[in-house]
Amino acid sequence: MALKPTIYKFNIALSDMNRHLYQTLNLTLAQHPSENLERMMMRVLAYCLNVDTDPNNKLDFTKGLSAVEEPDLWAKTLDDQLILWVDVGEPSLERIKKASRLARTTKIYSFNSKSDVWWSQNQTKLQSLKVDIIRFNWDEIQALAKRVSRTMDFSISLTDDSAYIATDSGDCECHWTQLQEVSR
Repeated sequence: MALKPTIYKFNIALSDMNRHLYQTLNLTLAQHPSENLERMMMRVLAYCLNVDTDPNNKLDFTKGLSAVEEPDLWAKTLDDQLILWVDVGEPSLERIKKASRLARTTKIYSFNSKSDVWWSQNQTKLQSLKVDIIRFNWDEIQALAKRVSRTMDFSISLTDDSAYIATDSGDCECHWTQLQEVSR
């Protein structure tokens, strides 16, 4: 018998001071049976960092781990052109090459304990690709995952290179480092 995904409902008050974007997000996420909470919350943070107010460029969660040919998030135009491909984790070089060919903008959000090793092994090869690579602090992502419940109301404030997350079960802050930037 196949395991079923676990459904989470998040109501997020988002304040992105970097982009002067202030929204309330109502997200319903399916956590794949093989996905840990850290990865799921990294998808939520990636969503918050990339959400746009333009209704013509809607950011969506994909089937994620259930569909290996799709990214974790994508944004498409009304005529189905792929404008943003977002992967969470440490994807293979071949996957990143494919993504950079298919989408106008490609972003990778690395967050694992193995993130430093992945970056050091791939940095030279990735420099020639049109891809933004952002690394999050693993310990801080773990602290965020400890605060998750199936239904949550919380706020996320994005400033410079950090996300301050306030939940009923406590607050935490997640920092990131821009390893490679090409989309600006």
